Amino acid sequence: MTTGDRLIILNTTRTGEKSLVVHALSRAGGRRGYIVSADSRSGALWQPLNILDAEVVENPRSELCRLRGVSVIHPLEGLRSNLYKSAIGIFISEVIWRLVREGQPEESLWSWLEGSILTLNALEADFSNYHLRFLLELCSTMGFSPSREGLEGYAGRHIGKICEMASSDLAGAMMVPLNGGDRSEIAGILLKYLGDHCETSLNIRSLQILKEIFRD
Repeated sequence: MTTGDRLIILNTTRTGEKSLVVHALSRAGGRRGYIVSADSRSGALWQPLNILDAEVVENPRSELCRLRGVSVIHPLEGLRSNLYKSAIGIFISEVIWRLVREGQPEESLWSWLEGSILTLNALEADFSNYHLRFLLELCSTMGFSPSREGLEGYAGRHIGKICEMASSDLAGAMMVPLNGGDRSEIAGILLKYLGDHCETSLNIRSLQILKEIFRD
């Protein structure tokens, strides 16, 4: 059976010289894996956070579907051309990949994530706090809006800054003054808070990349 769907790419795993398993958030089916060709012509399609239209071909002999007729919906030129945005994008894709379990329909999460990606792509300046605001909004999207009382056991000296970002609009959250060390610590706090509420451990390797890039 073949059905149309929209996908947000999260990660890829090479399975041989000519094939990849693409891990994506599907609008219709939640997080799923797909087997695709690993040829050089299609490699750019599978970059993290790419938003794609595709035909999904079910395989009764395998849990992995195949994709055909794949096309990019949004070019994301602003994200791909900026090292700092690209690093935030890798962080976002890893968080969703590790947090969301396979096979659970998440259409509201998909729509919110699409909007978050397009917002990051469009920002031209003052986006160093974006991954922190993303984590706060992700908590709300997952069903547990962060409160001061709920965060106090996690946040320590950062409680004021975290609550300020949570209560501000996007522009205000981007202007909360933080240095690189603060951002790294707050990201760790929010990942712990998010993981505890979702009953999982979020060991996000790309957090170290953000720590290096947003050092100042």
